[in-house]
Amino acid sequence: MAELHVELVAADRKVWSGAATIVVARTASGDTGIMPGHTPVLSVLETGPVTIRTTDGGTVVAAVHGGFISFADNKLSILAEIAELADEIDVARAERALESARSEIDAHAERRAEVRLSATRGLKARA
Repeated sequence: MAELHVELVAADRKVWSGAATIVVARTASGDTGIMPGHTPVLSVLETGPVTIRTTDGGTVVAAVHGGFISFADNKLSILAEIAELADEIDVARAERALESARSEIDAHAERRAEVRLSATRGLKARA
Protein backbone atom coordinates (compact mmCIF):
# COMPACT_ATOMS: atom_id res chain seq x y z
CA MET A 1 0.00 0.00 0.00
CA ALA A 2 1.31 3.45 -0.90
CA GLU A 3 1.83 5.82 2.00
CA LEU A 4 2.96 9.32 2.77
CA HIS A 5 4.85 10.61 5.78
CA VAL A 6 2.94 13.23 7.78
CA GLU A 7 4.21 15.76 10.31
CA LEU A 8 1.58 17.86 12.11
CA VAL A 9 3.37 20.60 14.02
CA ALA A 10 1.96 23.50 16.03
CA ALA A 11 3.88 26.60 17.01
CA ASP A 12 4.60 25.10 20.44
CA ARG A 13 5.01 21.35 19.77
CA LYS A 14 5.01 18.37 17.45
CA VAL A 15 1.39 17.22 17.52
CA TRP A 16 1.50 14.02 15.43
CA SER A 17 3.87 12.20 13.11
CA GLY A 18 3.45 8.99 11.16
CA ALA A 19 2.47 7.22 7.97
CA ALA A 20 -0.88 7.85 6.28
CA THR A 21 -2.84 6.87 3.19
CA ILE A 22 -4.75 10.18 2.90
CA VAL A 23 -4.97 13.52 4.70
CA VAL A 24 -7.84 15.98 4.29
CA ALA A 25 -7.36 19.59 5.38
CA ARG A 26 -9.14 22.90 4.83
CA THR A 27 -7.01 25.28 2.75
CA ALA A 28 -7.61 28.73 1.30
CA SER A 29 -8.84 27.04 -1.89
CA GLY A 30 -11.19 24.61 -0.11
CA ASP A 31 -10.94 21.15 1.39
CA THR A 32 -7.91 19.38 -0.02
CA GLY A 33 -7.18 15.67 0.05
CA ILE A 34 -3.55 14.59 -0.21
CA MET A 35 -2.68 11.01 -1.13
CA PRO A 36 0.66 9.40 -1.99
CA GLY A 37 1.90 10.63 -5.37
CA HIS A 38 -0.08 13.89 -5.21
CA THR A 39 1.40 16.84 -7.08
CA PRO A 40 3.43 19.21 -4.89
CA VAL A 41 1.30 21.61 -2.84
CA LEU A 42 1.98 24.72 -0.80
CA SER A 43 -1.14 26.37 0.61
CA VAL A 44 -2.49 28.44 3.49
CA LEU A 45 -4.46 26.46 6.09
CA GLU A 46 -7.83 27.74 7.16
CA THR A 47 -9.38 27.03 10.55
CA GLY A 48 -10.87 23.56 10.25
CA PRO A 49 -10.46 19.91 11.01
CA VAL A 50 -7.56 17.88 9.64
CA THR A 51 -8.32 14.20 9.16
CA ILE A 52 -5.47 11.72 8.81
CA ARG A 53 -6.15 8.13 7.75
CA THR A 54 -3.24 6.10 9.07
CA THR A 55 -1.74 3.12 7.28
CA ASP A 56 -2.94 0.80 10.06
CA GLY A 57 -6.58 1.76 9.34
CA GLY A 58 -6.94 4.28 12.14
CA THR A 59 -8.05 7.87 11.97
CA VAL A 60 -6.46 10.89 13.62
CA VAL A 61 -8.53 14.08 13.76
CA ALA A 62 -7.15 17.46 14.83
CA ALA A 63 -8.61 20.94 15.14
CA VAL A 64 -6.23 23.28 13.31
CA HIS A 65 -6.27 27.06 13.37
CA GLY A 66 -4.20 28.74 10.67
CA GLY A 67 -0.83 27.89 9.22
CA PHE A 68 0.49 26.24 6.07
CA ILE A 69 0.44 22.86 4.36
CA SER A 70 3.32 21.65 2.19
CA PHE A 71 3.56 18.41 0.22
CA ALA A 72 6.42 17.09 -1.93
CA ASP A 73 8.11 13.69 -2.39
CA ASN A 74 5.40 11.92 -0.36
CA LYS A 75 6.15 14.10 2.69
CA LEU A 76 3.33 16.23 4.06
CA SER A 77 4.09 19.00 6.53
CA ILE A 78 1.21 20.68 8.32
CA LEU A 79 2.55 23.74 10.11
CA ALA A 80 -0.23 25.15 12.26
CA GLU A 81 -0.47 28.19 14.48
CA ILE A 82 -2.60 26.09 16.86
CA ALA A 83 -3.43 22.38 16.62
CA GLU A 84 -5.17 20.05 19.05
CA LEU A 85 -5.81 16.34 18.62
CA ALA A 86 -9.48 15.51 19.09
CA ASP A 87 -8.80 13.35 22.14
CA GLU A 88 -6.99 16.28 23.82
CA ILE A 89 -9.98 18.60 23.59
CA ASP A 90 -12.07 19.20 26.70
CA VAL A 91 -15.57 19.01 25.18
CA ALA A 92 -17.31 20.83 28.05
CA ARG A 93 -14.80 23.68 27.87
CA ALA A 94 -15.18 23.89 24.07
CA GLU A 95 -18.97 24.02 24.42
CA ARG A 96 -18.67 26.87 26.96
CA ALA A 97 -16.29 28.72 24.61
CA LEU A 98 -18.79 28.31 21.77
CA GLU A 99 -21.65 29.70 23.85
CA SER A 100 -19.48 32.60 25.03
CA ALA A 101 -18.42 33.44 21.47
CA ARG A 102 -22.04 33.37 20.31
CA SER A 103 -23.16 35.69 23.10
CA GLU A 104 -20.31 38.12 22.36
CA ILE A 105 -20.89 37.84 18.59
CA ASP A 106 -17.27 36.88 18.00
CA ALA A 107 -17.31 35.03 14.67
CA HIS A 108 -13.65 33.97 14.84
CA ALA A 109 -13.92 32.56 18.35
CA GLU A 110 -17.17 30.86 17.40
CA ARG A 111 -15.50 29.20 14.38
CA ARG A 112 -12.55 28.00 16.52
CA ALA A 113 -14.92 26.48 19.08
CA GLU A 114 -17.04 24.84 16.37
CA VAL A 115 -13.93 23.28 14.80
CA ARG A 116 -12.76 21.94 18.15
CA LEU A 117 -16.15 20.31 18.77
CA SER A 118 -16.29 19.04 15.19
CA ALA A 119 -12.92 17.35 15.64
CA THR A 120 -14.11 15.50 18.74
CA ARG A 121 -17.28 14.35 16.99
CA GLY A 122 -15.32 13.15 13.98
CA LEU A 123 -13.09 11.04 16.18
CA LYS A 124 -16.03 9.48 18.05
CA ALA A 125 -17.86 8.68 14.81
CA ARG A 126 -14.83 6.71 13.58
CA ALA A 127 -14.11 4.91 16.86
